[in-house]
Amino acid sequence: MAIITISRGTFSGGKKLAECLAQKLGYKSLSREILVEAAEKYGISEKELVTAMKSKPALKERLSLSIDRFRYLSFIQATLCEYAKNDNIVYYGHAGHLLLKGACSVIKVKAIATMEQRLTFAMECNNLSREEAASYIKKMDTYRTKWTKFLYNIDWNDPSMYDIIINLEDVSIQTACEIVSAMTKAPEFILTQEKKNALTDLALESSVKAKLAANKSTKDYMLKISSKDGNVKIYGRVKNIQEAERIKKLVSELPGVKSIDCSCNNYYINDNVIVQ
Repeated sequence: MAIITISRGTFSGGKKLAECLAQKLGYKSLSREILVEAAEKYGISEKELVTAMKSKPALKERLSLSIDRFRYLSFIQATLCEYAKNDNIVYYGHAGHLLLKGACSVIKVKAIATMEQRLTFAMECNNLSREEAASYIKKMDTYRTKWTKFLYNIDWNDPSMYDIIINLEDVSIQTACEIVSAMTKAPEFILTQEKKNALTDLALESSVKAKLAANKSTKDYMLKISSKDGNVKIYGRVKNIQEAERIKKLVSELPGVKSIDCSCNNYYINDNVIVQ
């Protein structure tokens, strides 16, 4: 089986395509549920997570490395990865193809539609006037573009980021569903054991990031995390030796961690900062 992510502009038909695929394939369809679960698990409001995912980055965020947006992103990624580990999901929330970047065999779909179609969807679904719908779509598209550029330094409209782009002006939802369904049977997208292991590594890596981001003492550290077969490596700077040990302890509590290689074991102290 496979994992499918659907990227789409606001009111471009991606949700309908995801629902069709989930029904046809027997997959679990996910979007906002990930935000709700992440908020509950890590003790923050859903509103904060929505803001982190959709709002235009403020100037102070662009100038600071220790911002809440990166913390919240780690919560969402960790929650999504837990579902992805079990295979057979269709995720049509924001930036799924980026949150799962590095995971093998994700079918990355982009659904596009004409502005006229999008306006019609918006007016029908949200009971908006044509002018209100146009303003809302423009605002959300701008936010999404700037958000992706800010976090990943890429253009989310770049076609090279997707395996397939479907124009829902010319292709019906049902036909699009048939096309993507067929892709799940292609050898390139079937999860072999090796690919499942890579996904498990990504899930553990994201869980470590979220664990540290949720802890009051470690939430502001910008640490680089990697994981391979349960062996976790941590690189970066912390305030003192005690903080390095605290990080090791927190990470060791996570299921699936076999060993921890922390660069803080090889440090020198300069101005009370432990440096790799």
